[in-house]
Order: sequence, then structure tokens, then C-alpha cells
Amino acid sequence: MADSPEQIKKSIKTYTFIGLVLFIFTGVTVAVATVPALDIGVHGFDHWDMILGLLIASFKATLVGYIFMHLNHEKKAIYWIFFGALVFFAFMIVLIMSAKSDPIHFNGFDLGLPF
Repeated sequence: MADSPEQIKKSIKTYTFIGLVLFIFTGVTVAVATVPALDIGVHGFDHWDMILGLLIASFKATLVGYIFMHLNHEKKAIYWIFFGALVFFAFMIVLIMSAKSDPIHFNGFDLGLPF
């Protein structure tokens, strides 16, 4: 934490700069979504636009977590827990996507079930 006036001024400058960067990248996200000249891939919203938007959002979320939530001062265990949650999330996404492509389909109406 900031104990001296110099450290407080430095913290204010850092937070103001990060806030400005977040504001600018919010504008970039809106521009990518609305300006046709910045459209990636085919015309209209496609998976390339989604990937670019998610990359920008991930960068902004990383800045918020790292600076505003003070994760840059945490112990290594926090990073292992966070990395474990990301791995679990990725595993669940793969599991859900593989279940959607499963050739076996259950129709609840065959058994008289309402779903």
C-alpha cells in the first residue's frame, strides 16, 4: 500500500493511465464491432470478429485484475488457483462441445417424458 505522498501520487498516475487505456480499448472494441473498414474475415459478424473482440476483452480484464485488483502483489498460489480454474473452464468447454457432436440423441418423448 501507499504510505508516503510520493507513492500515492505514483498510484494515482498509474490508475489514471490504466483507466485511460481501458477507455481507449473500449472505443477500439466498439469500432471493431461497428466500423466496416475494421471488419475481419467475411462481411458481418463472424468468428474472426468474435476472436478479436474476446482478445481485446481479455486484455482489458487482465489489466483490471493485475492493477485495480492488485494481483501483481499476490503470492504464487493465487496464480496456480487462477490457472487451475482456466484449465477447468477449458476442459468443461471441450466436454460440452464433444457432447454436442455426440451421434447418440435422446428424445424424452419416446418414453413419455416432458423434455
